Amino acid sequence: QVQLVESGGGLVQAGGSLRLSCAASGRSFAIHPMGWFRQPPGKEREFVAGLIHGGTTVYADSLKGRFTISRDNAKNTVYLQMNSLKAEDTAVYYCASRPAGRNYMLQTSYDYWGQGTQVTVSS
Repeated sequence: QVQLVESGGGLVQAGGSLRLSCAASGRSFAIHPMGWFRQPPGKEREFVAGLIHGGTTVYADSLKGRFTISRDNAKNTVYLQMNSLKAEDTAVYYCASRPAGRNYMLQTSYDYWGQGTQVTVSS
């Protein structure tokens, strides 16, 4: 059974940093690439960052330079380092897993999701 468990969310002041973790069990993300999405209050869920073939990282254009996705193969854990946080980064953040070869930006490409972790940035 595949499980994805996020952690690391919380309340942070604008300009601060947080690192989210997503521990995966039941599936190796070496074969099933991972991604991060977020859902701001009152808005639709959106793509944040992802890992594609060969460990290449991809990001939403608006987040490049502030967010970094990485992984620890030994721990089967994916991270999202978020720096210079802004109030508009406030959202529930989700990690997700998909079969290789699917479009990394589409939510429908992902077949397993974590429960989400709340990130609140105060201005």
